[in-house]
Amino acid sequence: MGAVATSTPTGRQTVRLPAEVTSFVGRRHEAAEVKEMLSASRLVTLTGVGGVGKTRLALRVADEARRAFPDGVWLAELAELDNPALLAQGVTEALEIRDHSRRPALDVLVDHLRDRQALIVLDNCEHLLEECARLADRLLRAAPRLRLLATSRQALGTAGEQSLAVPTLGLPDPEGPRPTLATLARCDAIRLFTERAAAIVPGFELTEDNREAVELICRRLDGIPLGIEIAVVRLRALSVQQLLDRLDDRFRLLTTGSRTVLPRHQTLRALIDWSYELCTERERLLWARVSVFAGSLDLDAAEAVCSDEGIDREEILDLVTELVDKSVLLREEHRTAVRYRMLDTLRTYGRERLAAAGEEAVRLGRHRDYYRGLAADARAALFGPAQVQWFARLQLEHANLRTALEGCLAEPGQTGCGLEMAADLLYHWITSYYLGEGRRWLDQALALCTEPTGARARALWTDSWLAIIQSDTDTAAAMLEESRSIGTRLGLEPVLAYSSLYSGMVAMYRGETRSAIALYEEAVTRHRATGDPVGLALALIRLSLAHSFIGDSPRAIALGEESLAVCDAYGEGWHRAYTMMALGMDVWRQGDTARAAALEKDSLTFNRSLDDPLGVAVNLEVLAWIAATDRDHTRAARLLGALRTIWHAIGASHSGYGHLVHYHEECEATVRRALGKAAFNAAFKSGARLSYAEAMVYALEDELPSEETAVGGRPSPLTPRESEIAQLVAQGLSNKEIASSLVIAQRTAEGHIEHILSKLGFTSRAQVAVWVAEQHRTAETDGEHPPEDRA
Repeated sequence: MGAVATSTPTGRQTVRLPAEVTSFVGRRHEAAEVKEMLSASRLVTLTGVGGVGKTRLALRVADEARRAFPDGVWLAELAELDNPALLAQGVTEALEIRDHSRRPALDVLVDHLRDRQALIVLDNCEHLLEECARLADRLLRAAPRLRLLATSRQALGTAGEQSLAVPTLGLPDPEGPRPTLATLARCDAIRLFTERAAAIVPGFELTEDNREAVELICRRLDGIPLGIEIAVVRLRALSVQQLLDRLDDRFRLLTTGSRTVLPRHQTLRALIDWSYELCTERERLLWARVSVFAGSLDLDAAEAVCSDEGIDREEILDLVTELVDKSVLLREEHRTAVRYRMLDTLRTYGRERLAAAGEEAVRLGRHRDYYRGLAADARAALFGPAQVQWFARLQLEHANLRTALEGCLAEPGQTGCGLEMAADLLYHWITSYYLGEGRRWLDQALALCTEPTGARARALWTDSWLAIIQSDTDTAAAMLEESRSIGTRLGLEPVLAYSSLYSGMVAMYRGETRSAIALYEEAVTRHRATGDPVGLALALIRLSLAHSFIGDSPRAIALGEESLAVCDAYGEGWHRAYTMMALGMDVWRQGDTARAAALEKDSLTFNRSLDDPLGVAVNLEVLAWIAATDRDHTRAARLLGALRTIWHAIGASHSGYGHLVHYHEECEATVRRALGKAAFNAAFKSGARLSYAEAMVYALEDELPSEETAVGGRPSPLTPRESEIAQLVAQGLSNKEIASSLVIAQRTAEGHIEHILSKLGFTSRAQVAVWVAEQHRTAETDGEHPPEDRA
């Protein structure tokens, strides 16, 4: 793409676009036109009826243009977002921004994008048209190198926007001469039909015998890609001619004999109606009931929400399979489970059917109750070996959790359930992209549920921790005072234990160390008495840090070791990682830098796998201090530079660990003196330029990113080691074989492969193999220099 192309340093670019699971057919002219429009305008909107292929075209253009955007190409899917107030938050999630500050999400987004040369695809804007227009205007004014590619039923209507009405797929001129079979096969609509038919009926080909029927089917469907894909599914049971006959019958009823062509939205609606009517009664019921889900769902959720009154629970699996076969549901592979998603057009249709049947309120209630229970189950399983899997599952379910919370707080009789659910999701808010959103849910629920109940007391101390992380300690202190008051009045020992714990954090933040230690001690005693391992581990960690801070190393180490024992007894990982961080800090203070570094790197390895930026930042802090103590001042300066970027991204420096700032300041002063201004600035800037992934590699392996590309000479999002492993994956080696080949532990190889899948947005090794092959092919055909920047 000539518009905004630039060279890209190795491993810096992030591309967050879904992998194509079916071939992309045609659209060469439209893709070229969109790229040309992006070279002239920073906002391009693809418009057209549902099912015309706006999203597929936008994703293909974004993928082909990725080299032009060194700061990333991102997809923000808006179809599952019903609340306009959460638009900016939804886009920050799509960009994987984890901000712990109290700033509005739009301000965070603007600040993040201000100096970045990036492309964002805003998909399905039509139901948030005005909000998307305002968002686009604000972002484009603040970020001069940002470009937006939107899809919508209509243009956003903002200044500087260019729009392209996406046409249907091409067909031969009906008034022209009869094309040859080869010419007909090259028409986009015919080619799509033929490729999809071959996937349904192996060996299917366009022939002289079926060409007329295939062409007429594509004309009946106006060349609408979604219509063609839905119709082709019927070839499992019908011949091409039978499919044509039934389409003719369907459309003849709608036109009542008129020769006027149906408007395209009616064409697709008629086809979906026909597809719906061809389903069995139970399949129709499931189609309608699944429409209450936001985003995707798994089989357990379908069984819980969609069964009874016409569908037995044990029938759900077979019915889901049938809807997948009919392309009503799309099957998605995830690392630990299969999930299902419905295209927005079909979801909207199903919701209309559900409302018409008078079932909408019932199914929304079932959906709300299921996710209320899921949040409670996650809280109960928090402290154990399934912890990380639960964190990952909740992230996949976030859109549904959000819908359930909205339902709870919108219904007067359910607000208490909403309050409890928001509190149950504490660790989801903390370990994901949603800390600010979690606090908003808790604030909203607390405003609605003002009775001094145990649920309110728990929500108050839950909300207080989020406030502490955001450095809003005054608000946290007020919430904790009320929580403790309710706990005292009702005799709620767990509430008093957590109120003491978080009050200790507030005191530590304010420099009241002795008061903090007393509160932590109280929390430890109360948590031991109630038998709560979560609160006990957290209190022990904080008490260990406090004793380390005042120089009482024996006590700090003893507390840390007790916390490790608690975590190990339950097979817990996250609190264990923070315990190792705390132990590493005290071991460093004692002067054993080698052991301290080993502890911090073990902690960092887990925090990186969980993608916990706060934990990662504290680990890097201690590693910088260790490097300075070891007189490796250049490494310390680079880590400090990387830290500046990470703390800025989090949005609250040392959030929840403000008492550690003086160690940071001492480290920086020492390194500045040792290196001198010029050398310090050079090393600091070198660290600040590292991407998040590169900073992790440097911290763990002391390996700076190479200027050489890892695969085929092209810019790669992978580190050199990950690129090496990706090529071994492409060669078909197992994890054990890769580990043996590289002389590393098998768990290390597995960890690298997990990071490769995450960075590339893939779910299988086969996708990695295809990607490696594509990198090599592109390297053979690409020129050495990127296109000239004409923006």
